[in-house]
Amino acid sequence: MTLLILGILIFLGSHLVHVVAPGFRTAVIARIGVGPWRGLYSLVSLAGLALLVYGFGEARAVTGMLYNPPVGLKHLTLLLMVPAMICLVAGFLPAGRIAVAVKHPQVLAVKIWALAHLLSNGETASVILFVAFLAWGVILRISLKRRERRGEAVLPVFKSSRYDTYAIVIGLLLYALMVWRLHEWLIGVSPLPMS
Repeated sequence: MTLLILGILIFLGSHLVHVVAPGFRTAVIARIGVGPWRGLYSLVSLAGLALLVYGFGEARAVTGMLYNPPVGLKHLTLLLMVPAMICLVAGFLPAGRIAVAVKHPQVLAVKIWALAHLLSNGETASVILFVAFLAWGVILRISLKRRERRGEAVLPVFKSSRYDTYAIVIGLLLYALMVWRLHEWLIGVSPLPMS
């Protein structure tokens, strides 16, 4: 469990540097340059992610259940993952109406993903992981909203509706792949409810 928590702190903490220490990034870039900063940031993020993944695998083997969700919530999780995948893809594409409407589609995708998985996973390590990511998403969204009001955050500017079509098609394809085999291959658990 220690490695999981340490991984969460490093990975999500590195993604909250701008929120908790707004001038830190700028000061470090001024001192060492953009390239070294990106390298250092990437290294810390990857180390945190590796610890998180390894720690989660270890913790799942030894932690117990906090709650046993009803099977119906597993169905709801599957349903919620459709918009999560579409928002995730929309965040990587030039802005369509989806990106403009939700403003920060990748952050919304993480929040939906975390909430959906909290509904269907009552195992202790899973709850810790998904609560951490949900809290990260909420904190980041609040910070982005404040930065928008100050004129600091760059909001997506509409380019074309075709990017919404791409986001929906690619998002549904990724969703189908995850449900079909990818989730089980990557995570070791089938996302399909047993009944």
